Amino acid sequence: MARTLIVLMAAATALAGCATQQRIDVPLPSMPPMIASAPPPGMAYLYGSAEADALSEQAYNGMLGYVRALLDRTRDARGRLPHQRAAGTLPRWPASASAVLASGSTAAVPQPTSCGALPPAVVLDMDETTVLNLGYEYNDAQTGQAYDAKRWDAWERGGADKVVAVPGAVAAFRQLRAAGVAVVINTNRNAANAADTARALAGAGLGTFEHGTTLWLRGDADGKSGKDGRRQAIAERYCVLAQMGDQLGDFADFFNPPGPAPASGRRLLPSTSRLVARWGAGWFVLPNPVYGTGLGSGWDDTFPADRRWSQTPEGVK
Repeated sequence: MARTLIVLMAAATALAGCATQQRIDVPLPSMPPMIASAPPPGMAYLYGSAEADALSEQAYNGMLGYVRALLDRTRDARGRLPHQRAAGTLPRWPASASAVLASGSTAAVPQPTSCGALPPAVVLDMDETTVLNLGYEYNDAQTGQAYDAKRWDAWERGGADKVVAVPGAVAAFRQLRAAGVAVVINTNRNAANAADTARALAGAGLGTFEHGTTLWLRGDADGKSGKDGRRQAIAERYCVLAQMGDQLGDFADFFNPPGPAPASGRRLLPSTSRLVARWGAGWFVLPNPVYGTGLGSGWDDTFPADRRWSQTPEGVK
């Protein structure tokens, strides 16, 4: 009997131990990240398609043709531009020559700055306008991580050798400089990383840039992320004949009003009567289906209700 009791007590103790035992997760060996069968469609288009390359070449060709024509129209009989002539000599730059709008301009009243006899320049955004951030976007595609300011800062400091020039940019920069036109970058990369940014541009074959002269970064001029303050500072040094970018904020801050503006209302701005003629004539846009302000529209903004089509068993709607 005593032996039987001991056996029963041992069994009960074992069962109780099983009931109260906590789960222990053994970590699995680290595995390489899963590689998708194909990059996200927007990335495949921008970074991997011949069509995106052709659009970029087209934009740079259009910008060069516009700038050359403006230079030719402004030269005097001796081939000199306004900044190369004696002070007070006419004619100066045409009143509409500047691609930078004066402070206080709106979409309804887009007044260009006055160029006077300043030397000519072209102002461009950097990311996805002059360089393609292949290394960073590859990491985005593989990890699926949301944008993180610290990760982007690490990219700015350490990714200089993982970018390539946008198709058309290297040849365009060379031809602009040969024509005496300064190339100026206006980017929202961090001012603290100016040396790294200049190194990325140089490594992509785009030449040398000097912070505060031909390279302007977030926080320069007015401490803001909007680019109007920097544009005004650049326009005090140069007659900006053209601007290029992949976001509308690369041309004027009024395209990005504060607060939750409806996408449909924002879409009306580029086609206002006073702005529509600037596209391809001083303002040049490059494609970017990967990120930015152009990707926020919803169903109603993208597909107007009176233009929708569907096929059902009952027929076509």
